[in-house]
Amino acid sequence: MSDCCSGGCAPGKPPADPRYRRVLWVALWVNALMFGVELAGGWTAGSVSLLADAVDFLGDAANYGISLFVLALAPAWRSRTALVKGATMGGYGLFVLAATFWHLRSGTLPEAHTMGAVGLAALAANCLVGALLFAYRKGDANMRSVWLCTRNDAIGNLAVLAAALGVWQAGSGVPDLLVAAVMGLLGLSAARSVITQALAELRIGAAGASLRRR
Repeated sequence: MSDCCSGGCAPGKPPADPRYRRVLWVALWVNALMFGVELAGGWTAGSVSLLADAVDFLGDAANYGISLFVLALAPAWRSRTALVKGATMGGYGLFVLAATFWHLRSGTLPEAHTMGAVGLAALAANCLVGALLFAYRKGDANMRSVWLCTRNDAIGNLAVLAAALGVWQAGSGVPDLLVAAVMGLLGLSAARSVITQALAELRIGAAGASLRRR
């Protein structure tokens, strides 16, 4: 995962767009399936970066489900939901960092071939979902959090593949741990971005409501 932008985001497509709803359903099922695939692959390979990516897929499936629920709600509720999702992204980042430290102390050596195969499958899944969500990447904080999850996951998949290559060449688990640590830090960065935008949207909404009451 990674930070999205330093400034505000222009309004995107209407949140109740039927096509966007269909895209979210596809994304939800793809991420739920890949959670199972990566969880099994991570345990089999002994890879903390794959396990971290598996947890990320689970979080994204929940993210898409929440986004489907709030599509027809008022903008303020979508921004509040984005705050919750931002906090969840931050929690994921902390979890990944803690798991990385544990594997560092235990000296785990991952299985590079399994890491590579599962990483390729995950990359293909995220590229599919990312292509579907691309048109909605500049929407409100809720839409943007959905796009960020998928874009950042694809970046994470490339990093897992690089870690697999590093483990295979070096015969060491250090590349796997480095990638997992970076994924955790980027999770915290993405959480900050989503939370910042959601708070800005809530402030603007509150100011507009105050003006209308006058």
